Amino acid sequence: MTSIIDEPATGAPVSASPARALVCRGCGAEYPLAAQHACYECFGPLEVAYDAAALARVTRAEIEAGPQNLWRYAALLPAGQDPATRVTLDPGLTPLVSAPNLAAALGIRAPLWVKDDSANPTHSFKDRVVSVALTAARDLGFTRFACASTGNLANSVAAHAARAGVPSIVFIPADLEPGKVVTTAVYGGELVAIDGSYDDVNRLCSELVETDEFEDTAFVNVNVRPFYAEGSKTLGYEVAEQLGWRIPEQVVIPMASGELLTKVDKAFSELVEIGLVEAPANGWRVFGAQSAGCNPIAVALHGETDTITPVKPTGIAKSLNIGDPAAGLYALEAVRRTGGWMDYASDDEIREGIRLLARTTGVFAETAGGVTVAVLRKLVESGKLDPDAETVVFNTGEGLKTIDAVAQQVGPTHRVKPSLRSVREAGLLG
Repeated sequence: MTSIIDEPATGAPVSASPARALVCRGCGAEYPLAAQHACYECFGPLEVAYDAAALARVTRAEIEAGPQNLWRYAALLPAGQDPATRVTLDPGLTPLVSAPNLAAALGIRAPLWVKDDSANPTHSFKDRVVSVALTAARDLGFTRFACASTGNLANSVAAHAARAGVPSIVFIPADLEPGKVVTTAVYGGELVAIDGSYDDVNRLCSELVETDEFEDTAFVNVNVRPFYAEGSKTLGYEVAEQLGWRIPEQVVIPMASGELLTKVDKAFSELVEIGLVEAPANGWRVFGAQSAGCNPIAVALHGETDTITPVKPTGIAKSLNIGDPAAGLYALEAVRRTGGWMDYASDDEIREGIRLLARTTGVFAETAGGVTVAVLRKLVESGKLDPDAETVVFNTGEGLKTIDAVAQQVGPTHRVKPSLRSVREAGLLG
């Protein structure tokens, strides 16, 4: 990864990347910062390791003086320290919505917040991971951008590539929601629909990345995945900053691969380690949410095992339909270590979760958000989540992308003729 120490056009100094290596999450082997995602020793996944001294120099004042997007945390990220090198739509600083009506509906007495990442440029949290991954990819010399996606990632990669003027090719399951197909195709890149599940798509992309024809192509969630995953940390950083530099006692996070959950937990740990925040007196607890149609991580937790058995995904929460979750073991570790829990929701519970969130907070979530709210309800009812502890739930995408999920459940409450008499007869005048 390039370390730049020059002056940008603004005249402000550009710091070097604090990233020092890629390290295996399994055996601890270290590798240079390069386009590599698996360990050569044990085939475990790699993640970015940082220079502790570099992170320790970061201050709240430095962050607060930064741009009004995720790049305010550039000193804690592996790439993008020089604004001129960024491949980005400048996502981040999305609303942290106070949700007292939702809390009351669920019997939660402590403050409840919704971190609403549907406010990002392509309306999902994927803009965070893509901005970091593609910035790293350009530093590494790649000239085409790609991904395997259940929808939101495809939107984001195509949009980032369009903004940067770089060719893109994204691969999706052929049965994806129409809204997510359109909101990818509109950006003009190559869009390849595969007759198969997301896991089939991901497997094909893992094979393509090894071919000569794709040697110039950065697959954000394959060969540059370690950098991609780090973008999720910015959700954790933002929540802490938006709460006045403190960490909530409980967070509820949707799970597909499980990586978002692990990285929010990592973000909290980093902030504590470098002294930007203090941990809650009893620490924080991490809770995971899955769909009943694709719940291998939660099933493993409930079964008190580390064996995550791949499944063939079903159900309406297609953005969470990863049947063989790459970070599942690490999500289990984070939940167990923090004393949290995982649960899952049926399609009907997901639909009700979407509607409950909308009518209590004014936030229209996609199906993943419905999963999170439905699981939040279950966690409260089962006593797994403390109703007297401050809680943040994460909405990762926009409801307009999955409008079919609730289209049959909502609509006009009345139908009248254009006359005062008709309005009165409908009981709308009190």
